[in-house]
Amino acid sequence: MAYSELIKNFSKIREYMSQFYIYGFKSRNEYNAKSARSYDNERRRIESWLGDYMSFHQNSSGKNIFISVDSRNVFHNPLYNAFKAKSFTDNDIILHFYIFDILSRNTAKSIREIADVISSDYLSMFDDYQIDESTIRKKLKEYEKLGIIKSEKRGKELVFFRNEDNVDLKSWKDSVAFFSEEDPLGVIGSYILDKYDDATDYFTFKHHYILHALESEILYTIFQAVREHKATEIEVYSHKKSNIGVYKILPIKIYISTQGGRRYVMAYHYRFKKIIFYRLDSIKKILLKETENEYEKYYETAENVEKNLWGVSIGRNHNLDRIEMTLFVGDDEQYIVNRLNREKRCGEVFAIDKNHYKFTAEIYDAMEMMPWIRTFIGRITKLECSGKAVVDTFNADLAEMKRMYGDNDYAV
Repeated sequence: MAYSELIKNFSKIREYMSQFYIYGFKSRNEYNAKSARSYDNERRRIESWLGDYMSFHQNSSGKNIFISVDSRNVFHNPLYNAFKAKSFTDNDIILHFYIFDILSRNTAKSIREIADVISSDYLSMFDDYQIDESTIRKKLKEYEKLGIIKSEKRGKELVFFRNEDNVDLKSWKDSVAFFSEEDPLGVIGSYILDKYDDATDYFTFKHHYILHALESEILYTIFQAVREHKATEIEVYSHKKSNIGVYKILPIKIYISTQGGRRYVMAYHYRFKKIIFYRLDSIKKILLKETENEYEKYYETAENVEKNLWGVSIGRNHNLDRIEMTLFVGDDEQYIVNRLNREKRCGEVFAIDKNHYKFTAEIYDAMEMMPWIRTFIGRITKLECSGKAVVDTFNADLAEMKRMYGDNDYAV
């Protein structure tokens, strides 16, 4: 296969970029899904978009290439370039210019009239090249779905005309630039930014989660399913990414981690008959299915589950853990109480006495709280949980700290 910068199937590119350039756990020698030539062609294609952001390291398995980006110096997510290299046919590019040239004269024309103009004004000099009406009809329907053109019935014919565009793009430039880097579907803003002659280059972010741009197509389809109350069929990687499971789910909400930017879909699983979470980067493919007539019922179920969620873990059996944590707070440490109230999520905080406060919660997976609980080490006077493993893990962590740093009050 000859190398080309353009692509037809973005899902394949997403898989390559994830495995080789983002997570960086595969080298060329470890790739056996296709030929070495296929790998080299994909590598050159990706590097044509991301050449300025590539780095590598050598290990026993070979050369591992990965993306290296300094967020202080990057104003626009470079991964958006992958979406802008989609291939097209001769008819795609020809009809794009012909149709908008014909409809730019503030006229409305039927498919038959558009076909006649193309044949007489554009293709008359080419004896061996013609475009049939069915091809033109498909292209018009595609643009109508995108909102670029409109159609209406005039008499017995359906006519098409250009959609009005009264947006002053210049006044929206800064907003679009911010949107393109901050919104979960920022790739849309990136496309709009391409219309400006001068880019806005003064938005930088301390926590810039650019890697999740590759999930944009998956996320867009999920948003569409939520808006239209539709079920979906998803293909999901296993933990080892060696097997793929196919499931039917009803997407309900999107959860986005503020700590790492990782994104999850909260959905009702038809086969398991319960609410479940899937990481978006584990979804290989998603297809819209039929409309769910009982959507409100499942949405209410999800809201009831949310009342006892700490993060995105529901546990295997959907059983609730009750956890109680008592903290010592000094006389001049009101900020600790403020933090508890700010970060308690589905829990409750109340004072026991002047210097002791108790945090309580009933959640599906108390083990998910462990990183947060550890941040209060040195203040915790009592920790109880119906899930015995939580307290055991906490005590084991303390024992390990004592072993490593010495058994003294300061270390604990």
